[in-house]
Amino acid sequence: MFLFLITSCSYRSSFDSNYYCKKLNLNCIKKNQRVSFKTSKGDFDVKLFGETHPVTVNNFVENIKNNIYQNKKFYKIINYPQVQMIHSGIYSESNYKKENHNLNKLRLNIPLEIKLKKEIEPKYKYQILNPAEIFELKNFFENGSLAMVKNGKSYSSSTEFFFVTNKFPELDGRYSIFGKVVKGIEILQKLDKKDLIYEIVIFN
Repeated sequence: MFLFLITSCSYRSSFDSNYYCKKLNLNCIKKNQRVSFKTSKGDFDVKLFGETHPVTVNNFVENIKNNIYQNKKFYKIINYPQVQMIHSGIYSESNYKKENHNLNKLRLNIPLEIKLKKEIEPKYKYQILNPAEIFELKNFFENGSLAMVKNGKSYSSSTEFFFVTNKFPELDGRYSIFGKVVKGIEILQKLDKKDLIYEIVIFN
């Protein structure tokens, strides 16, 4: 029994950010970064939470370096009474993969990555649904939050993302929130489905 407990704990502890970075062939830099979205409505800047979400952030940065977000639409905007969800990226119904070999090299999905305040490592492939744990989340949905679209309960899309324009507690604990708009929030709030991302620029 004692041996089983040691083996079980060792097994669980191996599935940390280093494990997933290696498995997904990501050169994970565990630091916050800043990027600028150049859009047809204007520019806005986003802080990426690389310290707490290294897998999600470094996958996103790799996508930027592969130029897959150039000239992409905000293809879906969902309007609720108090909040908008603004989607962009490469989604499964797109023909972009057939047309661009860069995307063929990308992974299909990445593990859901959610950080609790008191834990050193993020939780992977695990939704936070317990009210007590939700209270301990590091990041909540608020005006300008950036998250990856889900692929099932345990995975995020590797390429699709969305912003919200207000608090959205119904989504807290269910998505990887990996960034937030820190400049130009008024630009984000003006976007519609006719608008494009010209490019995303990484700050040095």
